[in-house]
Amino acid sequence: MLKKVVITQPLPDKNLKGLVGRCDIAVLSGKQSLSSAQARDKLANCHGLICLLSDAIDHFVLDAMPKLEFVSSVSVGVDHIDVAILTERDIPLGHTPGVLAAATADAAFGLLLAAARRLVEGDRYIREGNWRPDNRWSADFFLGKDVSGTTLGIIGLGAIGQAMARRGAGFDMRLLSWTPSGRKVSGVDSVSLEELLSRSDFVSVHLALTGTTHDFLSADKIATMKPGAVLVNTARGGIVNELALAQALDSGHLYAAGLDVFESEPMAMDSPLLHHPRVVVVPHIGSATALTRAKMVELAVRNAKAGLDGRPMPHCVNPEVYPVFGAG
Repeated sequence: MLKKVVITQPLPDKNLKGLVGRCDIAVLSGKQSLSSAQARDKLANCHGLICLLSDAIDHFVLDAMPKLEFVSSVSVGVDHIDVAILTERDIPLGHTPGVLAAATADAAFGLLLAAARRLVEGDRYIREGNWRPDNRWSADFFLGKDVSGTTLGIIGLGAIGQAMARRGAGFDMRLLSWTPSGRKVSGVDSVSLEELLSRSDFVSVHLALTGTTHDFLSADKIATMKPGAVLVNTARGGIVNELALAQALDSGHLYAAGLDVFESEPMAMDSPLLHHPRVVVVPHIGSATALTRAKMVELAVRNAKAGLDGRPMPHCVNPEVYPVFGAG
């Protein structure tokens, strides 16, 4: 009898062909909560789970899957999953690193440019009928913030942070970095977090969300940022204190922000961040290119195939679950 693999949301069939014939696939609608009765019926006899970052895989969901042997997430970050419980139960968790760095860095730098040069604000200005012959152009019309030749501070120097550094170098930006790992990259000056915040004209966040990085950019840290700076976050929303960010923007301490991620997603329409004209917001689309998403699903399927075969996953978050620590 084939093992059962549940996929929490519909994915393109062509990306799942590696699983066809190897397991019994059940796909949830994507519109129902994993804690719903209908979902729990499908999860009850599940041996493997393929999920997305929008799925909360907590102990309630995991308790509904007594036969679970592996989880494979179509994401790099796994803050939506209770990793400790999986590890305690010797259940490997796969993720999809390495394939979305370029796309996410492109999005981050796009947000940086859009916020600095007021591109969304200008688009809205035209669409609302405000650009007229009497205000066609003037010397101070829609002045923005220079990007080339300024200082870019990168918080987190993983694959995405390094890709962001390469894009900044292409704009002749001075590059500063702070990262928990202490990683050093050629052409990027490693400095203290305090120095990075006080010197950077642009700050781009590229950390994983963990217990230690939640509210990492707190009100106190945002207050130490260089006056007139721009903050970009394409990592996770909980890393930045959104209320403090909104207050810094409203007071004029910060010039603008470009945000792809939020503490609560979807973003609340009464968020104070939406009241500031120089906040550019997009709906968590940092990795949203057709090629990147296909590669992410491909890696997730490879992890799932290894889980089905009882082999170490190629990309495992908790390799300590394997008999030989670090296998895979």
